[in-house]
Amino acid sequence: MDELIKSLPRVLRAVGNSPELLEPAAIAAWKHTAGEGLRPHAIATKLDGSVLVIVVRDAIWQNQLAQMKRALIHRINSVLGEAFVKNIELRVDPTMFAPSEPIQPPRGELLENEVPIELWSAANAIQDKQLRQKFLKAATALLRRKTT
Repeated sequence: MDELIKSLPRVLRAVGNSPELLEPAAIAAWKHTAGEGLRPHAIATKLDGSVLVIVVRDAIWQNQLAQMKRALIHRINSVLGEAFVKNIELRVDPTMFAPSEPIQPPRGELLENEVPIELWSAANAIQDKQLRQKFLKAATALLRRKTT
């Protein structure tokens, strides 16, 4: 999967940023960006122009992700290799999700693309982009060490 994700920018350039391919690419970029922790609560459904529509389980997730929009857009566009996604529209639709089970803390190590939502929220308050990236890198490294 990582090889496919890494090839997205080249594929999009090769087909001339085709709209038919851009939507599935943006949805795949969302899935990669969201990671295992966020995917069960937020589903990218379509790309409407430059707006990625994401359906969330409830208003709590909508509010959390609204605070993280800028960072999420940046990460999605980084995967795509170009700024195709300009905005994220968050819609609440609990019917798209299986009934929720109690959330268990993650076991094992964090994957490279996984950043817990709490860290995203905290990092979003940091205005300086480089400082925010350093914070995320250090915090996720610490979490990886704790889980191994």
